Amino acid sequence: MLTRQEREAMETRILAPYAMKSGNTKGRKYEENENEYRTVYQRDRDRIIHSTAFRRLEYKTQVFVNHEADYYRTRLTHSIEVAQIARTMARALKLNEDLTEAIALAHDIGHTPFGHSGEEALHNIMVDKGGFEHNRQGLRVVDYLENNYFTFPGLNLTYEVREGIIKHKTSYDNPQKSDGEFSDDENPTLEARIVNLADEIAYNNHDLDDGLKGGFITIEQLYENVNMFKEYWDYLKNKYGNNSDELLLKKLIRNLIGKQITDVIEQTDKNIEKMRIGSFDDVKKQGGIVSFSSEMEEKHKELKEFLYKNLYKHYKVVKMSNRAKRFVKSLFNAYLEDINQLPDQFKSRIKKDGIERAICDYIAGMTDRYAQDEYARLFLPYTKM
Repeated sequence: MLTRQEREAMETRILAPYAMKSGNTKGRKYEENENEYRTVYQRDRDRIIHSTAFRRLEYKTQVFVNHEADYYRTRLTHSIEVAQIARTMARALKLNEDLTEAIALAHDIGHTPFGHSGEEALHNIMVDKGGFEHNRQGLRVVDYLENNYFTFPGLNLTYEVREGIIKHKTSYDNPQKSDGEFSDDENPTLEARIVNLADEIAYNNHDLDDGLKGGFITIEQLYENVNMFKEYWDYLKNKYGNNSDELLLKKLIRNLIGKQITDVIEQTDKNIEKMRIGSFDDVKKQGGIVSFSSEMEEKHKELKEFLYKNLYKHYKVVKMSNRAKRFVKSLFNAYLEDINQLPDQFKSRIKKDGIERAICDYIAGMTDRYAQDEYARLFLPYTKM
């Protein structure tokens, strides 16, 4: 039998001096008795997994709307893949895996239906009412909107997990200025920063995979424009050329992910030594610790630019994106026209949060499928209510 206190003692012995230890957490907003066998971050992870918002990620768009095909990634499968990649890197660097996993699983919990298109539409609507940004919405979800407990709102997660949500940053995630609770002058934990790169590795390589499966991009395009793809494709063709392209592509995607994970681990270890990171205080003061090598950064950038130009700007993806924005705008205006169409739990928040924010919360929590069905109920006269 292993108690929480014994596990915390193990972390002190095993983890790196700059890792975030469970026993050193800044704690929760609302005081609770902690679990006898789970650390605070294990408990946070479990609360996230069992939350309504996390389950809804199963039917929220990553790039392709869920109903377009069953095999495309969703926000849920993406979050699981990010957690797997991040845990691998955290373990190798002797960081706190449980904290890393909790942040990874929660990093997209504030996302709207229809991916970044839904987020952009809500931000444009709310621009004069505080805007909309999915990191902030994620924090709002875990602090306020989830309703599972008798004595406090939200999930009452630890400071470090909440900080990892609000400060999550990638090429496509640029967090707004934090409020007074989270200092913009203070870097988040290395565990949070590991999740940032795990997110980039996951979505770039898996969007590549989905784009190829869906016929939006081709092997020939990649071979001509992405050196990292060409390098591994030539290697695999020479070694396994008698196999189908489908199998070769699966192997190639695994190779790309594995090489990038290894690069982050090795480069970050070098950065830690070069920057003389010897304590958790050093982590909070120093940026740029978790990174790709300069060579891999260039390869990674080339892949991102290819995907942006050839996949995210593909005319079919643009059509899906614009349709999604029209859905969101129409839903918002319909509720604003008559707030009695809102469920009671959201209508009851209007006095405190304002009409627009209550509507925004409702729409942001929808799955793609629910938003489409709600659109039909509001605008198509023969749809059952």
